[in-house]
Formats: sequence, C-alpha cells, structure tokens
Amino acid sequence: MLRRRAAPLGKMALEAAYACLGEQRGIPMVFSSRHGDVARAVELLGQLAQGETLSPTAFGMAVHNATAGLFSIARSERANHVALAAGASSLEHAVIEACGLLADGAPQVLLVAADCPLPEVFGAFADCDEQPFAFAWLMAPAAAGGLRLSWEGCAAPEAARAVTEQGPGELDVLRFFLARQTELTRQAERRRWRWQRDV
Repeated sequence: MLRRRAAPLGKMALEAAYACLGEQRGIPMVFSSRHGDVARAVELLGQLAQGETLSPTAFGMAVHNATAGLFSIARSERANHVALAAGASSLEHAVIEACGLLADGAPQVLLVAADCPLPEVFGAFADCDEQPFAFAWLMAPAAAGGLRLSWEGCAAPEAARAVTEQGPGELDVLRFFLARQTELTRQAERRRWRWQRDV
C-alpha cells in the first residue's frame, strides 16, 4: 500500500521515519514539509481545469498530512501526529511543536522533515537551490549536552531574495547537527534562528 500510494516525497519521508523509529510504537510524530506534495496538487488542478473527475484517493494523498496519516495507518499507530508547513522556517517550527509535545508529557517525539523541489510552474517562487531530502530525528528531553533553539525578529529583506546556490535551510541545520558544531545562525523570512549545542 505504501509504495503504491506514496509519491516521491512521501516515500522519502516514510523511509526516514521507519529507519529512525524501527519497531518502537506509541510515539507522537511531527511531519514538516515546506511545500508538501505540491507536484501532486498541481497535477490534480490540471485535471480539474480540463474538466476531468478527480480520484478521491489521489486527492486524499495530496493533502499535507497524507504522509503522516499513511504512516500511522500502515503501522496501526494511534499516537498523535501533526503535519505543518511554515515556509523557510518549517523545521524550526516543527522542533517547537515537538518540544511542546515533550513538555506535555510525551517521552519521545519523532520529527520527520522532507521536501521536494517545486514543480516548474512554481519555479519563480524558489528561493534556494532546492533538492529533494528527508531525515528524521527521535527527540527526547535533554539532561545535558542538548540543543537549544532561539529566535529573534528581524527586518524582512528589502527585495525578494534571488535564488541562491545554497540548498534548503533544513540541510544547513542537519549539517550543523551531524558535524556537532556549537552554533548555527540562519535567517528565514522575518526571523533569525539560532541553534546552539551545549558543551
């Protein structure tokens, strides 16, 4: 069922989730994707414009929480799951959501971040060198040596930022995490995010 229904974005996200979670059950999940399965949505809109009847299954798989829902159905999982999109700050907002679940008593939270490049029709809206990616973190409260995330408001760019050769901001954060760096600061829209590792 997973292979047949999931689009490339969903397959990547599910692969990351399964690899991270293994056989553990009952763990809430936060799914983060800036664009979601926009390619499937564009395809459906094209069909609608041509007067074609939409497949209920295809429509259901185009919604933003489809991958999280598919994961929970395939595993008969009853734990809470949430899907969010928050622009270039999607990962940071997913971490905040996961921390809220931890503060509410969850011992662990699965965070899955995944995205695919925008379809060509939306290419003008790309603000970085978009690449497909997916990764997952199993988050728990840190006793010592954990990560901290803070932000401050900042002025919006004066003009729309040109497409940079830099990849998605989520990958900057992943590199920071894997390289065990002590600090990363990045700007996304009107926020300056600061990631810090306690040493």
